Amino acid sequence: MVILRAFLALVAGFATMAMLAIGITALLAKLTPSWVGEHGKPQPAYMFVNLGYSFLAAAAGGYVTAWAAPGNPLIHVLALGIAVLLLAALSALQQRGQQPVWYVLTLVAISPLGVLAGGLVRLRVLGVL
Repeated sequence: MVILRAFLALVAGFATMAMLAIGITALLAKLTPSWVGEHGKPQPAYMFVNLGYSFLAAAAGGYVTAWAAPGNPLIHVLALGIAVLLLAALSALQQRGQQPVWYVLTLVAISPLGVLAGGLVRLRVLGVL
């Protein structure tokens, strides 16, 4: 039962992160279509906003994982951070040449850092830190 709850904590954190990122991306595409650009070439302003909300979405995912985790929440947050890092790296390889290198590398780095930050906020709320 503990393994199932640990898995569900990771799924809940990832789902939170994904839903927020997809929702905000869709909202921005609706509200500011000129920012998103054509053929996957977003404007610089959109890239910076995307980095910001990607970090916040990842932090929310890390917080949810730490909240739902049985036992030691930090281990679960680190597991989510590693999974997010691997998925972001695969995505970066897939989009090679379509986006500026600085942007892709920053996205790869910012997501696991956001997950860790969200998990640490949860630990702070619990009084562990």
